[in-house]
Amino acid sequence: MTSDRTSYTEAFVWIWLPNETQPVVAGKLTVEGEVLVFNYGKSYLERENAISIYAAELPLQAGILPLLPGLSLPGCVRDAAPDAWGRRVIINRKFGLKGVSVDNFQLDELTYLLESGSDRIGALDFQLSATDYEPRIPVKASLDELIEAADRVEKGIPLTPELDQALHHASSIGGARPKALIDSEHKKYIAKFSTSSDIYSIVKAEFIAMRLAERAGLNVAPVALVKAAHKDVLLIERFDRVLSADKWQRKSMVSALTLLGLDEMMARYASYEDLAEIVRQQFRNASQTLKELFGRITFNILVGNTDDHARNHAAFWDGEMLSLTPAYDICPQGRAGNEASQAMLIAGGNRMSRISVCLDAAHNFLLSRNAALEIIEQQISCIGENWNRVCETAKLSEADRNLLWTRQFLNPYAFDDLGEDCSALVAMVRQYKAEN
Repeated sequence: MTSDRTSYTEAFVWIWLPNETQPVVAGKLTVEGEVLVFNYGKSYLERENAISIYAAELPLQAGILPLLPGLSLPGCVRDAAPDAWGRRVIINRKFGLKGVSVDNFQLDELTYLLESGSDRIGALDFQLSATDYEPRIPVKASLDELIEAADRVEKGIPLTPELDQALHHASSIGGARPKALIDSEHKKYIAKFSTSSDIYSIVKAEFIAMRLAERAGLNVAPVALVKAAHKDVLLIERFDRVLSADKWQRKSMVSALTLLGLDEMMARYASYEDLAEIVRQQFRNASQTLKELFGRITFNILVGNTDDHARNHAAFWDGEMLSLTPAYDICPQGRAGNEASQAMLIAGGNRMSRISVCLDAAHNFLLSRNAALEIIEQQISCIGENWNRVCETAKLSEADRNLLWTRQFLNPYAFDDLGEDCSALVAMVRQYKAEN
């Protein structure tokens, strides 16, 4: 893999404190060999309303703070950095086509932090100055223009200056698929686009899964489906922004990967059992949160979302305690056969996409087997009763309905190895399959 080392050696971390609409400088990131280390500024530590960026990792204390074992930068800082799509945008705008494949080219983490847009997820931003905050704000662009820009990046075509500015706004947003940020007068959205390689309407499939999750009683981000440039666009309302007197407050967030003390190289070890233990110890409303988390695991299995990795779960951080954010990335994944596995471990070393595995793990979420079964039966009922209605809302084609139904949604593999006490559940699944 080709890499490029820039001249950046430090960056100042700015933070929006709770209920504030303007950022203050919190401290400094510094390159030390192959790692990035952080220390809080003296003026920040003296503030009465200062909070830690995340206490388990960067407690409010003076001096350079040690990294957790195995990390090359603090996880709560990495959460604010761009992921695959944003990195492609940055590489495109810096280098265009220079004979090096974007997929085989990497910049250092400090460059990604300083070159990405300022309206990133959470309450942090990164600047070269400790005194003057200058947000990297793009020009306004229509959805059509953003789709054109995304298409160019996907194909490796250099952006025009206008399209570069339009798409730069979303370069800090996580995930691998093309996306952009859309602002209205009172709300902010993440817009997800289809790609030329999609073999079915992934955008519509995610819309359907998110709408069904909401109807099933899960706490999910509101979504809408629109068209631009003859393409479907999924709009996901942002929950890390709060409008206050015509100005925006930002809510601090950390990913489950950070909660677990892991990075991308160790993500395969991420476990729902370990996450449940953290919820019990560090979250507000722990019992309700555990029930919600269990429901998200089972729902992901029921709709074929195997991309439930630890960056697709997150928590708000208020300086004292954590609280689970709404679900924001429930997207059915393509599968060749029946067998599938989740991105995170469910029970022990088992990550197989089966309801039986979830039932075995129910006690970790302070649920009895019967209580867990009630959650699963209610979700199956919601999917079966609302499938056709939500598909009609999405204007999903008959071909895509046939592809998704019982392939991603209610795949038979999910119901293997169930005990006799699950006979009513299995009968319900068979009934809905026959009806739809």
